[in-house]
Amino acid sequence: MRTGAVLAAAPRPAYKPAVPTIHPTALVSPEAELAGDVSVGPFTVIEGPVKLAAGVQIGGHAWISGRTTIGEACNIGWGAVVGVDPQDLSFDPSCTSGVVIGARNTLREYVTVHRGSKSGSHTVMGDDNFLMTGAHLAHDVKLGDGNILANNVLLAGHVTVGNKAFLGGAVGVHQFVKIGDLAMVQGLTAVSQDMPPYCMAYGINTIAGLNSVGLKRAGFSLEERAAIKRAYQLIYKSGKRREDALEEAAAMEWPAVAAKFIKAISSPSKKGVMSP
Repeated sequence: MRTGAVLAAAPRPAYKPAVPTIHPTALVSPEAELAGDVSVGPFTVIEGPVKLAAGVQIGGHAWISGRTTIGEACNIGWGAVVGVDPQDLSFDPSCTSGVVIGARNTLREYVTVHRGSKSGSHTVMGDDNFLMTGAHLAHDVKLGDGNILANNVLLAGHVTVGNKAFLGGAVGVHQFVKIGDLAMVQGLTAVSQDMPPYCMAYGINTIAGLNSVGLKRAGFSLEERAAIKRAYQLIYKSGKRREDALEEAAAMEWPAVAAKFIKAISSPSKKGVMSP
């Protein structure tokens, strides 16, 4: 090559924006907004103003409806149903409610998530949750981050679940109940009262003790775990009336994690709170 020769620039390939991969048998509403790398499986229906963020994968025979927003990298399994009307006899189908799902959630086959029951209301799921086959979130449920719901877990309307809880197979949770962070519920348990954070439950509204292994795995320090244990023993194991134990606890200083446990017991929903 001669000195000073100029090399011709190689032609740039034309930019081609990513487009969703939609199976020919799927039905997608023109109102829907799908990010470029969304995948939609066979015989799936996406109905209405659904919004699917980047990396969402929808399996075959799923039904995603209405004002439903699904965050990045979610995987919606075969036959799942998200955003449809709630099972509420007083529900007005014309109301403008919806479902909001965060990022990196996995909803396995036949999971169902119903929309809110009143105009402006939403059923909400945070990030990094794993819902196994047949799990159900009724209208207005609020599910936090990092929770695991095993097969056929049923959350009734207005249930609130914190973060990193584990609900075993076929757990049934009554409407308006609150389940705290890092709760662990044995399979087939019936939950119709609030469950404080960090606890384990079995049977019918029965606390089995603290989820000590879960606390350690979640990175709670030795001091935090000890404080939670002291609070648990004061309220549940001291032999004092709960009102007296809570009054004593209120006069003491606690780290934030233990204070959350005490607050859950002192300020329950109208359903009351579980006991050992």
